[in-house]
Amino acid sequence: MQAAALEATLHACNEADTWVSEVAFTKDVKRNFTLREHTYAEIKQRWGLGSQAAQHVIKKTCDAYRALAANLKAGNLGKPWSKRYRRAVDKPVVFRPEGAQPYDDRMLSWQIGERTVSLWTLSGRVKGVAFTASPEQLARLALYRKGESDLIARDGMWFLQATCEIPEAEPNTDPAGFLGIDLGM
Repeated sequence: MQAAALEATLHACNEADTWVSEVAFTKDVKRNFTLREHTYAEIKQRWGLGSQAAQHVIKKTCDAYRALAANLKAGNLGKPWSKRYRRAVDKPVVFRPEGAQPYDDRMLSWQIGERTVSLWTLSGRVKGVAFTASPEQLARLALYRKGESDLIARDGMWFLQATCEIPEAEPNTDPAGFLGIDLGM
């Protein structure tokens, strides 16, 4: 039941992403706020997504177009006249049905001590979803988790990829030794 609810939610979000991408492409509107004006109400009505999920769908689409623009500018897709470049710019971005979906703290809550999460889905909140991690990972998650987590489906398994902001360690100013590297010059 949990997997079915997660799968239906992921598919609906990615279907909505593809539709938003078509709107963005057709209207040449790829900025979050402007694109929201064209798509937000229909996303909620047509796919039944909650407010936060609808916002994430729009943002995810804008991020995809921003990444495409950066790749085009960097030349990663060839020259403007190349076949690969033309294929990338002549049609809207399409999202895989099981592409990752961002969840923020309003849509996902962690109960780290119990090793469970509570997630928003199309069929309501799914509570008590078990997760596993090593003791070190649990401690890191409890101390440093910040911001969004991504819900990912891969090969029949479900993953939550959490963002952690870990402070940098102080540099070792008194090393006991060093590693020499031969650059072959």
